[in-house]
Amino acid sequence: MSHTHGRWSLAALAVLACATLAALSGCSSADDQLQQFINEVNHQPGGRVEPLPEVKPYQTFTYADVSLRSPFAPSGPASGSTLRPDPKRNREFLEQFSLDTLKMVGTIKLAGNMYGLIQTHGGLVNRVQLGNYIGQNDGKITEITPSKILIREIVPDGTGGYIERPAELPLSN
Repeated sequence: MSHTHGRWSLAALAVLACATLAALSGCSSADDQLQQFINEVNHQPGGRVEPLPEVKPYQTFTYADVSLRSPFAPSGPASGSTLRPDPKRNREFLEQFSLDTLKMVGTIKLAGNMYGLIQTHGGLVNRVQLGNYIGQNDGKITEITPSKILIREIVPDGTGGYIERPAELPLSN
């Protein structure tokens, strides 16, 4: 048995040697192709490098007029504005929802007053009128028409103050 086992080892060794020789000859041809490509690239003429652009010297500016507003200070009227949301005001039901989650689904006129019908994300329909608050930015309803509800919001201006911003809820289809 050991004699048969030796034959298999010798055959396996011969196959392994042939495979190694074939792999090395494949590498040799790949190396030749690479060397040929390198030689072709080296024999091509070089390109022209554009000169660097001229660097112009920096011109300084002296801000000498102290009576003018500083260019680094906010320029809007909000810095002196007294506009602020009323923190003591009782919040209304629709103020817990952002305006983009509410839909105007219609209007109704009762006793000469126009009311808007607002649907929340959960499907609940609420009746609103002029002066009601809606949305999360102290939005006060200023006008109700059959096609939209106009709102005036009080939002931060980014400099510690507040500004008024118009918004509207159009009638949904």
